[in-house]
Amino acid sequence: MLGALMLAAFTFNTAENLPVGLLELISADLRVSLSAVGLLVTGYGVTVAVASVPIAHAARAVPRRHVLTGLLAALVVSSVVAALATSYWQLLGARLLTALAQALFWAVMGPVAVGLFAPEVRGRVVGALSLAGSLALVLGIPAGTWLGQQSHWQVPIALLAALGFVSLVTIAVLLPTSRPEEEPAAYATGPDVRRFWTVLVVGALSSAGAFTGYTFIVTFLGGVSGFTPGTISVLLVGFGVACLAGVGVTGVFLDRFPQSALAVAVTTQAAGMLGLYAFGPHQAAAVACLMLMGSALGPVFMTTQNAMLHCAPGRTDIALAANSGAYNAGIAAGAALGALVLPLAGARGTFLAGGLLTAASCAVLLGGRLLGGHRHRL
Repeated sequence: MLGALMLAAFTFNTAENLPVGLLELISADLRVSLSAVGLLVTGYGVTVAVASVPIAHAARAVPRRHVLTGLLAALVVSSVVAALATSYWQLLGARLLTALAQALFWAVMGPVAVGLFAPEVRGRVVGALSLAGSLALVLGIPAGTWLGQQSHWQVPIALLAALGFVSLVTIAVLLPTSRPEEEPAAYATGPDVRRFWTVLVVGALSSAGAFTGYTFIVTFLGGVSGFTPGTISVLLVGFGVACLAGVGVTGVFLDRFPQSALAVAVTTQAAGMLGLYAFGPHQAAAVACLMLMGSALGPVFMTTQNAMLHCAPGRTDIALAANSGAYNAGIAAGAALGALVLPLAGARGTFLAGGLLTAASCAVLLGGRLLGGHRHRL
């Protein structure tokens, strides 16, 4: 069952970002601009950000088995429609349907998966799901891009429908039907309203910080660090591997140090981004800082999701939906901020702005801890 959920996480994350690798192919085939194709990614993120909490609230009484099979059915149908699309608007409509399904998927999947295991190993389960999601960056998108280049951009999208169908059948057959409020992980282990809001703000600020710079990473590595296009491609693969390694290492310690794991992740991201700003022109230092940032990017979202399972003041699925929405809102805001900073301060300036935003998330996390400790002493 965990394998089916991991496959679903991999498929959803690949579906979200695959158009990035197929931009030029889609643009040429459908005769639309690159910026219009880029909206397939931006619109997806905005839809997830806006729809996560309302959809989770609307589906709060539906058995999770039914919800997950419905979401995977939506993924399969939308992927088939996208693969058969002959116009930009058909493709955009299919993408928005996938985004609506993903908006609820991350909220429901976490409590279902961790509820299958004992509380003391739930951090490892979150780590396994995050590892599967991170594999989309390292394996899914590069493989999908290559397959699209060798055949047609619609082929890898059709393959996503097949992967989603495998997950759908497995979950429909094996996952028991139960009332959502009766599931083992339906409620947090230690509800805490203050920590809930702290984690929500930290996740939004850190994702905004990351994507203020990362959106323009190719421009930075070429214009500031002076790497060739071929080398940049290798570095981006290395960035994905660092992300995967960070998720794997963090997952090992997540059960023992849930709060410290989040602090380490956001601090590492801030150090990597500010290091890129400070040492960007020096290639060796730039590579080291890029890998440092990569090692934190996956763990930040992973540790905020895990924190919600511990501190959600109400149902964990609603809290996870809020966290996913806040994170995706941060991605959209970060990309927009980077676009504003780029003409004013260049690609290097986007990493300064992103690093400062991430440092602000560190300050929020520290402030939340200090307030919590003070209240506890009182």
